Amino acid sequence: MSLLKIKIYGDSVLRQKADEVETIDDYIRAFVRNMFDTMYAADGVGFAAPQAGFLKQIFIIDLSDVEGEPEEPMVFINPKILWKSEKTSIAEEGCLSIPGIREDVKRPEEVEVEALNEKGGKVHYKAKGLFARAILHEIDHLEGVLFVDYLGSVKKMMLKDRLEELERQSKTEQEAA
Repeated sequence: MSLLKIKIYGDSVLRQKADEVETIDDYIRAFVRNMFDTMYAADGVGFAAPQAGFLKQIFIIDLSDVEGEPEEPMVFINPKILWKSEKTSIAEEGCLSIPGIREDVKRPEEVEVEALNEKGGKVHYKAKGLFARAILHEIDHLEGVLFVDYLGSVKKMMLKDRLEELERQSKTEQEAA
């Protein structure tokens, strides 16, 4: 088991676009295993490679503890959104890279996505509810977008001090590395 260092809000890597994975090799598969170890240790349900400082289009989701959601851990490599519903819903989100902050975010209720799994096989999902929300949240990470970007200006002002504290923490960690 190898835990990856989770990048915290304020780290510039979280604002960069991830590149496609060209070859799914042993390194990528080992990295994916480390992503799962890290996500489980942090009690998360999703984790994207940029959150570990690796700018590749990879994310994982495990909603097996949530009733009515997929029961298997899932790997998404080079994901592509095929369709998003016009109907939206608002629900609370959090993020391993933005610890201690949970806020309501408006997202499409359903999404259809295709990707590759860790074996290089094509996977296709039509997701709704929490599964759709998790997919969209993680794909945002691959584009350098964070859930707090969807918040209104008043809510952002209310979170300003907490976000600035995370930025200071991130800067301190980067300087120590």
